[in-house]
Amino acid sequence: MGPTDEQLVEAVLAGDTPAFDVLVQRWERKIRGAAYRIVGSDEEARDVCQEAFLKAYRGLAAFKGGCKFSSWLYQIAINLCRDRLRRRKVRNLVSIEDLGSAVEPSWAVQRAVAHELVEARELSRAVSAAVASLPEEQREVIVLKEYQGLTFPEIAEALDVPLSTVKTRLYRGLVHLRGRLEKQGIRGAAPAAAPASRLRQEMRS
Repeated sequence: MGPTDEQLVEAVLAGDTPAFDVLVQRWERKIRGAAYRIVGSDEEARDVCQEAFLKAYRGLAAFKGGCKFSSWLYQIAINLCRDRLRRRKVRNLVSIEDLGSAVEPSWAVQRAVAHELVEARELSRAVSAAVASLPEEQREVIVLKEYQGLTFPEIAEALDVPLSTVKTRLYRGLVHLRGRLEKQGIRGAAPAAAPASRLRQEMRS
């Protein structure tokens, strides 16, 4: 195993500047993906990602080892996303597709498979619209928990809110998301279709 993020931070602060390149390689895709899902623009997501790493590098001396470097980096990126959304003053559609993961059916693809792909893309658009319609606070938690895979404590650090607030926002967000999709006749679309028992378990964990 290679050095941890925190060890790389220490190396950078000790003068090993190239160690920061390792941090960029390790987190660039995830930070860009999270920004894309929040601001809904690939170009803006790239700008947010670059700005987040630049801001992190310049403020590295202020990084407190009491939290994870990744949580601190997400916090910087999310604040930049919020700034852009406030300046734009309109809510953007959010895509839940992974960057670079879209699959375009070719002529060689069998008709039945192509049909399934089209249906999957239509479902993705429906979920994207439903996610975009959520309040910003709920959308951020859903993106970080369900699609970025952060733990509750990591999200609490990234958003600078109490752990209980994170769990409440996730619970309410998933319930609202599931309800909006079910009104469109869409069931079983993760993460919105999580059963109430699972949501309660998430709240207790």
